Amino acid sequence: MGTLRLELTDATLREWDATVLSSDPEDGIVLDRSAFFPGGGGQPPDEGVLVWGGVRTRITGARKTADDVYLLLVDGDPLPPAGTAVRGALDDERRTALMRTHSALHLLNGVIYRDWRLPVTSADMKPLEGRMDFDLPEVPEGFRDRVQEACLAEIAADRAIEVREVPAAEAFAIEQVAVAARDLLPTRLEQVRLVDIVGLDVEADGGTHVASTSFIRGLEIVKIENKGKGFRRLRLRLPA
Repeated sequence: MGTLRLELTDATLREWDATVLSSDPEDGIVLDRSAFFPGGGGQPPDEGVLVWGGVRTRITGARKTADDVYLLLVDGDPLPPAGTAVRGALDDERRTALMRTHSALHLLNGVIYRDWRLPVTSADMKPLEGRMDFDLPEVPEGFRDRVQEACLAEIAADRAIEVREVPAAEAFAIEQVAVAARDLLPTRLEQVRLVDIVGLDVEADGGTHVASTSFIRGLEIVKIENKGKGFRRLRLRLPA
């Protein structure tokens, strides 16, 4: 049956009730229901706590298997046995910062693809900071300022960010998805989860995002780095 992943359908959820399915000090804790994002697509896993029996178990990360999400606990913290009723709670400040950052990277990708037709090659992030690599042999004059201005305009436009699952064939009929994700997703996949900044960017993605671009609140293209072989790395920073 596995872990029901609550964050996939409600990225605003921060606290919930659950039951421990299994627990091991090394492998971690598996809940029947969890909103801890286990990491992926450049987004780090969530942190937080489990509250049970008058004690707290600190969660420092998570990892996903085919069916379960394993929560990793701080060494020495109490381990709730299987069958224990717990209250899960995310580190709200960290999760919200990562949601803003992840959405900002999608927005950046949308602007670069729309205006320059450049494919993204990789991405990574931490709270309020991120980077994206693009196949860009030469940097056009004024590129950084033009990209930043376009991103800020899209934040001000308050575009809705929608999440939906569609059949794989329908997802890969979208040009941007086909270019970015065809070689990254399993060929046997029947459904694809899409994150759509409506009118700007649509990507196959399993992460958590804010509800619209205005929640990103702003961004700065800090610098552009030459990573060799025609690749350029754009680093961005968000306001606290």
